[in-house]
Amino acid sequence: MPYKDLRAFLSTLRQSGELVDITRPIALQYDVAKALAKNSSVEGPALMFKDNGTEFPLVAGLYGNRRLALIAFESTEDTIHDRVAKGIDTPIAPVDFDGPAPCQEIVLTGDDIDLTKLPVPTYSPKDGGPYITAGIVVSEDPDTDVPDIGNYRFQLHDAHTLGVFSAPNHRFGKNIAKAVARKVPLHGAIVIGVDPIIAYSCQVQSGDATNDWFVAGGLRGEPVELVKAVTSTLKVPAHAEFIIEFVVDSDDQRVEGPLGEYTGYYTPASLKPTAKVTAITHRRDAIFQGLLTGKPITENHVLKQIPFEVSILRQLRAQFPTISDLSITSSGGVQTYVVIAMAPRYEGEARHAILAAMASNLHPKWVVVVDPDIDIRKSSEVEWAMSFRVKPREDVFVVDRTATAPLDPYTDGGYSSSVGIDATRPFGVEFPDVSEVPDWRSFDLPEISRGK
Repeated sequence: MPYKDLRAFLSTLRQSGELVDITRPIALQYDVAKALAKNSSVEGPALMFKDNGTEFPLVAGLYGNRRLALIAFESTEDTIHDRVAKGIDTPIAPVDFDGPAPCQEIVLTGDDIDLTKLPVPTYSPKDGGPYITAGIVVSEDPDTDVPDIGNYRFQLHDAHTLGVFSAPNHRFGKNIAKAVARKVPLHGAIVIGVDPIIAYSCQVQSGDATNDWFVAGGLRGEPVELVKAVTSTLKVPAHAEFIIEFVVDSDDQRVEGPLGEYTGYYTPASLKPTAKVTAITHRRDAIFQGLLTGKPITENHVLKQIPFEVSILRQLRAQFPTISDLSITSSGGVQTYVVIAMAPRYEGEARHAILAAMASNLHPKWVVVVDPDIDIRKSSEVEWAMSFRVKPREDVFVVDRTATAPLDPYTDGGYSSSVGIDATRPFGVEFPDVSEVPDWRSFDLPEISRGK
């Protein structure tokens, strides 16, 4: 059964020893980020900051490592890709929540709106200000009314106003552009504190015509319960902790940024539209959520990794069915470095798979194909294959003027180049056997077992 809401997930984490309460005072300005960075470095548990200077506890690190992701999906490493693929392939429509929605137990409008009362961290002294980084934005295409949900950052400007940033190729950015062109207001809602599968579903790569609530329902295995927002016709998750309703104001441009992004570099400050908050609704005793981003590996990268991998794996397998696995490395921002395991059926098929991966909306700079005997999540094994199964002159190639990943700080006027490496054994050619001790994995050696 899927988690009903954030609180159900937190209960599971607490029972598993994967949620730690921080009861001493922790400042929202910088110290929350320091705690999260230190915790991330050891792949620690989620953290609940109970004394942060506001009336609301702040939970963060929910997506801090692969271990927590598997708990969220109630899966194992062996089953996770099939579990997510099945969910994407079997979408389930959302349903309207019956009765007063938990997310609207408290409703604040007009002069009662005050964003400064929320525990919004400032993650770095170089950041433009406090940032909402764990918010899921709900918006609709002004032309089709198809809803989109996605993670976007918001800078806190004042008690009623947020700075908006969305890359123009993302659906929220496209919705803003369409609303400006049509001269109509674009309503949105920032959803904070939901069951983890809704958060992961935001990362699934799909077309602009996709209703993301169907995707979330498929991944959950049952419908998402939605309720009408207070100040717009948008539908929002009924069991969320917070809903911040807003209207995008493209005429009121303010300086937004810098912020350390998924690339590990700061994006420069620039004028961007604002979001004028029209309502804040939340549960009683609501829990706010933070998310650390920046130099890999942070929870931002873990949150994207599994949905990105499965999305691209599904696309490539349709053309190359002998692809057994795919890894989009966290160190590459879950964007620029892709490793594929496959058994080529003919000479040159690995190169074809590389080109198809380069053409995906990831826009990777590096694509490596290895044989299925290589553990693609161990860099030492991938490097071994690259060292002894590659003739650089024949198996390494560069494709020039390829599109870049969003926010890549080092490009040639919006273009880059991509490197393909065929690190599979030569097709149809005798190759030495691997020198490896057989059956060592099953050998019982209690002297070095954990706890001994």
